[in-house]
Amino acid sequence: MDANLARLQSVSPPEGESFADCLLRGLGKTPKEIACKYFYDEAGSRLFDAICGLPEYYQTRTEIALLTRHAGEIAALMGPHVEIVEFGAGSLRKVRILLDAAHAPRAYTPLDISGDYLQTVVRSLAADYPTLMLRPLVGDFTQSLEIPALSGPGLNQGSNTPRRAGFFPGSTIGNFKPDAAMALLRAMRASLNGGGLLIGVDLVKDPVRLHAAYNDAAGVTALFNKNLLARANRELGADFDPDGFAHYAPYNAAAHRIEMYLVSLRRQSVTLCGRQVEFAAGEPVHTEDSHKYTIESFREMACRAGFNPRAVWADEERLFAVHWLESR
Repeated sequence: MDANLARLQSVSPPEGESFADCLLRGLGKTPKEIACKYFYDEAGSRLFDAICGLPEYYQTRTEIALLTRHAGEIAALMGPHVEIVEFGAGSLRKVRILLDAAHAPRAYTPLDISGDYLQTVVRSLAADYPTLMLRPLVGDFTQSLEIPALSGPGLNQGSNTPRRAGFFPGSTIGNFKPDAAMALLRAMRASLNGGGLLIGVDLVKDPVRLHAAYNDAAGVTALFNKNLLARANRELGADFDPDGFAHYAPYNAAAHRIEMYLVSLRRQSVTLCGRQVEFAAGEPVHTEDSHKYTIESFREMACRAGFNPRAVWADEERLFAVHWLESR
């Protein structure tokens, strides 16, 4: 193992709810739902990578352009010898922009629910950043944000603990309802030990543009949505027929959010973990929300979560924004 690559550590309680438990609980509700965090198994992650390259999906390329254009300013705000903590290990292209711009970063700490994915992420970085401590932490950042301090020579005293800079790209904050988003921001602030947070936020815009981004012509987002059912078949022995459900992703203009569903195309019964789950024709299963913000509304929420909003960068079309928030 490379000297700079720490062993996987777990930071979430081992008794956390399983995929099977969550699925049974969600499908027992009215209306039915499946938590969006379960999109990202190996197949789902590949499909999401494909979504990020679609012509309709402006978010990823716009955020990367903003990070690249303002990397020097971001590095100055983060400060030298920083520990970059990424909540949900995402595109390596994004974090490489930060690592290349930062002044002698001390460590990269990605926190993700998938241990296999984390090992792939850090091993691909190890050769290019031989002096950087790479510390993958397995955990669900929606459940636990107790991030242990770095250990090693000169790192055991408080005054020598590197400043933390959180990184939460991709507008993942939009997947949380406003109250949950507020709670997550507060938890992140507490976990950063006085450091700042760099966060990507999708902006309110023309509904036609939004509709196209979540209903692409190639149908990749539909496959991504239906992969939840395929995953249940693979991992839990369920007998979902993905072709018996339709992808549906309308924009709720009043709530400023995309709502994603799987809609049963017929009356059907599915076996899941030895139980029968009934679906009526036309019955929706809610799988994701993607809330959109104005720059002003997000800065206001960040203030209420205990941050001081500092810099914000947006593209010329005002499609997407990257915010730097300082812990109060």
